[in-house]
Amino acid sequence: MEYLKLIGGLILLLAGGEFLVKGGASIASRLRISSLVIGMTVVAFGTSAPEFIVSLKAALIGSSEIAMGNVIGSNIANVAFILGLTAIIFPLTVTRNTLRIDWPIMMLASLLLLLAAIDGLISRFEGIIGFILLIVFICIQVLTAKNGENQEVESTKEYPIWLSVMFIIISCAGLATGADLLIDGATVIASDLGVSERIIGITIVAFGTSLPELVTSIIAAVRKQSDIAIGNIVGSNIFNVFCIIGLSATIQPIKFIKGSFDIDLLWMCGTALLLLLLMLKYNKKDFLQKGRLGRVGGGLLMVSYLAYIFVLLF
Repeated sequence: MEYLKLIGGLILLLAGGEFLVKGGASIASRLRISSLVIGMTVVAFGTSAPEFIVSLKAALIGSSEIAMGNVIGSNIANVAFILGLTAIIFPLTVTRNTLRIDWPIMMLASLLLLLAAIDGLISRFEGIIGFILLIVFICIQVLTAKNGENQEVESTKEYPIWLSVMFIIISCAGLATGADLLIDGATVIASDLGVSERIIGITIVAFGTSLPELVTSIIAAVRKQSDIAIGNIVGSNIFNVFCIIGLSATIQPIKFIKGSFDIDLLWMCGTALLLLLLMLKYNKKDFLQKGRLGRVGGGLLMVSYLAYIFVLLF
């Protein structure tokens, strides 16, 4: 039964990722909004729904290590594994705003979570601050689009607005249900092996809830929609910290053993920094103007993820 849950969850995740990209890209094209903005808001939030459901549920029942491990592990997997694999399959073009606005906000979110976790508690006040910062981030994206900073709208098949919205709603439901099935099956199997909540949260649960981002980014990359592929990951990481941890802590403060996530949080910040170094073009003309994450960079990100799992388990 647990293995059937794994298979059923994966099927729902694959279908959900496909329809989420279709709906998001169609809305971007019809409204003349940059695919990057759609990727970092609607698509990123939709693919982060599993992390939100799992972390909130874990926080409410007192499994704080799963709640924290889920977000930290997902953020590491998103950048190191998913973007790495996506870039290996299809090298990604990096826009000016990703380098100047989006990546710095993702790095800020990572550093703030690191600082907030020092005392072993994410308080209700810290949670509220995180959620406010998420609203600020969304406002920045909208204002940037209105000011013409993101005017490149990639060619894509357009559907009626109502159908595109239905695609997104149905896909988000499928992603959430699929992730829930997959996590239930994987967690029971892992628990039978005597693995700790922290390890389960950072590895199996985090990777399971990151599958929507994996599927969505790969589909977007194959369709040559680099903005959605990158924006989905960066936006998801920001959403994971500011909204998932923020709302979860607002509803129920997250307590865990002091220092238990220090290595993981440092690795998360280090992975984000590595991503920037790999995206940059080191010449005066293009510095912080545009970039590219190629197959070599993707390979290095994948190696960093494998190294993290090795350190975590051994």
